[in-house]
Amino acid sequence: MRTARNTLDHGAALRVPPAHDAKNWLILMRWLDDAGRLTGRGMVEVTTPAGADVAAPGDWIVLSANGAYHVTRSR
Repeated sequence: MRTARNTLDHGAALRVPPAHDAKNWLILMRWLDDAGRLTGRGMVEVTTPAGADVAAPGDWIVLSANGAYHVTRSR
């Protein structure tokens, strides 16, 4: 039986911090550089191979080995 798999060959990942965590927001935005922009309190839009994706606190932003960012949702 075949199963769908969405695997990433990640090299690094950062979790989106709570809106009030200014220190870690600064770290996240520096890490994303031009690939990210704030869209609201605690929300960041990330440029991914599939287009723009919005990440919320608790979501993970993964930088794959090929240099592309991906957003994975927390559950």
